[in-house]
Amino acid sequence: MVKAYQRYTPRTIFGVVASGNSNIIYDAEGKYAISPALEDISVWDLKKGELVGTWHDSDNRAEVTCITGSPDRDSYAVGYANGSIRIWSMKTSDVLVTFNGHRSAVTALAFDKSGSRLVSGSRDTDLIVWDVEGEVGIFRLRGHKDQVTSVRFLSRPSLVEGGKPTDGYILSSSKDTLIKLWDLSTQHCMETLVAHRNEVWDCDTTTDETMLISGGGDPDIKVWKINPEVLKRGLAVGEESTEAGEEDSAMENAEIPKAITFYGSIPRQSKERLTTIEFHSSQQFLGCQASDKTIELFRIRTHEEIKKKMSRRRKRQREKQQALLKKGDVEGAAAEEPVDEAIQATDEITPWHIVRAAAKVRSFAFAPVKDVEKVGHINLVASLNNNTVEVWSAPIPSAAKSDEVADEPSKTHTLELAGHRSDIRTVALSSDDELLCSASNNQLKIWNVKTTSCIRTMDCGYALCCAFLPGNRHVIVGTKSGHLELFDLGSSSMIESIEAHDGAIWSMQLRPDRRGLVTGSADKDVKFWDFDMIEEEVGNATKKRLSLVHMRTLKMSDDVLCVRYSPDQKMVAVSLLDATVKVFYHDTLKFFLSLYGHKLPVLSMDISSDSNLLVTCSADKNVKLWGLDFGDCHKSMFAHQESVMAVQFVWNTHYFFTASKDRTIKYWDGDKFENILKLEGHHGEVWALAVGTYGNIVVSASHDRSLRIWQKTEDQVFLEEEREQELDDLYEATLTATFEKTGMVDHGEGENVGAPATSNGDELASAGKQTMDTLKSGERIMEALELADQEINAWKEYNAGVARGERGLSKPQRSPLLISMRQTPEQHVWNELQRVRPAELDEALLVLPFSAVTSLLNWLDIFVQREYNINLVCRVLFFLIKSHHNQIVANRIMRPMLDSVRRNLRAGLQKQKDIIGFNVAALNYIRRDYDANNTSEFFDEEAIRKEEEKKQDSEKKRKFMKM
Repeated sequence: MVKAYQRYTPRTIFGVVASGNSNIIYDAEGKYAISPALEDISVWDLKKGELVGTWHDSDNRAEVTCITGSPDRDSYAVGYANGSIRIWSMKTSDVLVTFNGHRSAVTALAFDKSGSRLVSGSRDTDLIVWDVEGEVGIFRLRGHKDQVTSVRFLSRPSLVEGGKPTDGYILSSSKDTLIKLWDLSTQHCMETLVAHRNEVWDCDTTTDETMLISGGGDPDIKVWKINPEVLKRGLAVGEESTEAGEEDSAMENAEIPKAITFYGSIPRQSKERLTTIEFHSSQQFLGCQASDKTIELFRIRTHEEIKKKMSRRRKRQREKQQALLKKGDVEGAAAEEPVDEAIQATDEITPWHIVRAAAKVRSFAFAPVKDVEKVGHINLVASLNNNTVEVWSAPIPSAAKSDEVADEPSKTHTLELAGHRSDIRTVALSSDDELLCSASNNQLKIWNVKTTSCIRTMDCGYALCCAFLPGNRHVIVGTKSGHLELFDLGSSSMIESIEAHDGAIWSMQLRPDRRGLVTGSADKDVKFWDFDMIEEEVGNATKKRLSLVHMRTLKMSDDVLCVRYSPDQKMVAVSLLDATVKVFYHDTLKFFLSLYGHKLPVLSMDISSDSNLLVTCSADKNVKLWGLDFGDCHKSMFAHQESVMAVQFVWNTHYFFTASKDRTIKYWDGDKFENILKLEGHHGEVWALAVGTYGNIVVSASHDRSLRIWQKTEDQVFLEEEREQELDDLYEATLTATFEKTGMVDHGEGENVGAPATSNGDELASAGKQTMDTLKSGERIMEALELADQEINAWKEYNAGVARGERGLSKPQRSPLLISMRQTPEQHVWNELQRVRPAELDEALLVLPFSAVTSLLNWLDIFVQREYNINLVCRVLFFLIKSHHNQIVANRIMRPMLDSVRRNLRAGLQKQKDIIGFNVAALNYIRRDYDANNTSEFFDEEAIRKEEEKKQDSEKKRKFMKM
């Protein structure tokens, strides 16, 4: 019988406040912070410091790299390291749309003013414009030579009927030192700004789109003026001439006006490269964050303030001239330069405050408040590189004071309890698996395993190992300085610090009789300790408390990296820096065995619960299994791609887990010497591992500062199936790589190899990307077409035979699949088309061979006649005709069918148009009737109800008055 194992699946991820590869933003109300948490998104209530929501997609393992909010105040676009984009709903915490188009990490996202379009920039240097409502990619723009760092929509100032802006522009900055202005109507680059000498890391525009600020590796930020007249006109040059000759000469002589012109430079205080630039929603303040601990705030002066400053400047110059004249220096007074009347960028933008955070700032965002005079201050949230989020408040200058003077910014809230500041180096589970201890440099945290909430945080040294003591009320930590630190969980305090070793304590384990412990250190000593209760005077009373008493020392020849007891307490195994493992008798400390075979030091080891097997893991990437009877090596396995950091047996079995720097955890069978499972998910080296008492849970800690709990499930694992699945995954990964569309756009020549021929040089391409989902969708459509065609052809042959009068014909057997689904062939094809996500439809249709395309066109004719979803039919039809135009034109047999499609489609579209027109007219009639018979206007009842509830809540609160 084939042996089955139980599967371990990810249960929860915690310990991450804000990961460092993405930006942080406020929600639309300014109450919550939306921060990246590796592959998830965390929503934090900033006042309470609570995690109120997590956006998790079980299909996604890629890390979040970019977040932006939509103008509809509910949708948020999130970019990932694998090039995908998901649009999340704040209300439901669900994915609304998924886009796949980029080949590497998404680094910049921006919505247009209506929220109907999204532009994304990536590390693959491309820009893609997405239709959010239609859930499709519109086109791809190419022109940058390095990573795109920021994108912004600019609307065209001219308005069409109905007040909606026409296709506008996109501003993009890149690490290739350029800023480009793209015209969306012509889909090409209209202007390129060459002003920065170093990489451009961010840019932002004012709400009225008249000013652009950009910055990067330069010591100052650049200010640009945007000319709305040029944006309105586009690329028109001079007056339109009637004759061709005049037009050509006008084109030659006319200087094309620039849409964006340089305005000036603003010096920065920080010498580090600039990372984030953002205008405050009130447009009165500007924030610039460098890749250090500072955020520089600038004030944007009003027109009246600039006038006052200019007049003060002129007044000062007059006073200076008069002072020189009094001294008799007529030449000096005449040589004084007149005041420049033109307004400079430094006149309009002035330094205001510097916010100094506790660690390096990763990103920041202003709270969305427009009426800052009423509030009296501006708030900003900053995510730091040490897994912390800080909220700062900067009071705005009052009218009574000078316009330059205001109180210093203050820190109002900090989110730091829910995670460690540095790498988690060690973890330990309590005996009942209800508490988890994790320790890092200077911090020890106790977590509730069920709720994953942090219940204790205590200061400690640089922790390298830790353990719960019997009773689960105390935790002991071994530090890099050689101290053993004993913590009492009830009082959340360190009750004793013992100078145990002269070097780092690399390993520690409780004795199986639970009356003491053993420690191994870099000072080449293994020390044995017993627990003892000592009396201590607290005030007038004498209380007993737990302590450690040193009993024995075992001197070794080299640094001790790991120490382990056998569960029967007969043996002590010690691994040394010389890559050997020495085994001693516990009672006499007499030498028993020396295990050698590893090429590099053994970093961790464990002994099975029956004391028969010893497993060792090493920096040489190997895991070895040894018999403790004779010290023979049962098996040596190449386990990981990097150093194996931790290994631990599951109690009462010979199964064990290994954790490695290659970011994976593996589950092994120690009897069959086979890998059972590979647990992937961490985004950094896995430093530590803890297996539950009976193997129900496994906890892992990583360089990415996350703690992950893996839960044992009832789902069974069969090794052959797992190996097949791994081969399938490997094949799929290489398969999708071959479909990358670099150079596959056919430029309208030859056969249609890749995307539709919509390219204009190299600047424009199609937006999609082949993924496994699109390939599988295309295959499903092909299978449905094949099945439906067989069914229809079989009936056609049968009916033709009946018409010819042939006897003995049996009716064709229906497909079992169609019978089970209770569908006709036509419904089956339609359902498969509908199942494909709109964002993946174009790529799925590209998978179809031409024979399947001709079949699908026949079915589309039937769908039009049956009046199925006309939008989907049109989209599929137009894409197929555009993609396979050359073959369709060359195929005469298809002409009658295409004529039929054209006739039926026009009739169907006309019918849809009539229905829409009728409905619009009816709605207008209802509105006119309501206006005629009612004095009040249409209101959103939900919004009114919420407003009334807010008023009631504010009335209930106590009011404070200053007397």
